[in-house]
Amino acid sequence: MEGKKKTGARFEMVKKRHAATLKKAEDEKKIDKAMVSLCDFISGTKNFFTSSGCSGRIILLGLKSRSKLDSRFHRKWHEKVEPEKVLEALEEETEGEIWLKMEPFIIHIGTNSLENAKKLLSLKDKSGIKRGGIITAKPGKFIVELIGTEEISVLVKRGKKILASDEFIREIVEEANRKIGFNYERVEKFEEIVRKELR
Repeated sequence: MEGKKKTGARFEMVKKRHAATLKKAEDEKKIDKAMVSLCDFISGTKNFFTSSGCSGRIILLGLKSRSKLDSRFHRKWHEKVEPEKVLEALEEETEGEIWLKMEPFIIHIGTNSLENAKKLLSLKDKSGIKRGGIITAKPGKFIVELIGTEEISVLVKRGKKILASDEFIREIVEEANRKIGFNYERVEKFEEIVRKELR
């Protein structure tokens, strides 16, 4: 009994810490607008928490080497983007490689028991999310990671040379827009189910 009390107290402490992190991220506009409603709802439940989430994005990522430490955002959009904006950004002076990427949503949800973690995975399946699993399993703290499957990654510029035609880049951007739209639909569906079934 004493062990359960300690585990419960530990969970409450972790939940409060993540709630504070979420509020700070919202105050500093560091969380995607599309994720605020979902994260706020989860944070307000008794047995679940989250401190952040990315709803998906279209980016131009600069790489000076193959190390992530050398990467930087040349441009970043958390919504659909006009192809002309991408083409204009590519005309700017850059170094190394520029990759056009569409990255899917990702969210980490914490809970206090294996049973609740399994419940999150069942809600994942109901909403049509394909990728997800338990990435942390400790007494009083289980973390479930959910990731979308819609993504694109294309090398479009090296040094000063744009490696694809304007027509090709427009086509890729439109495909990225289509995928990110589908990605947002998955997030909305998941939130709809979560609001009905999590307390």
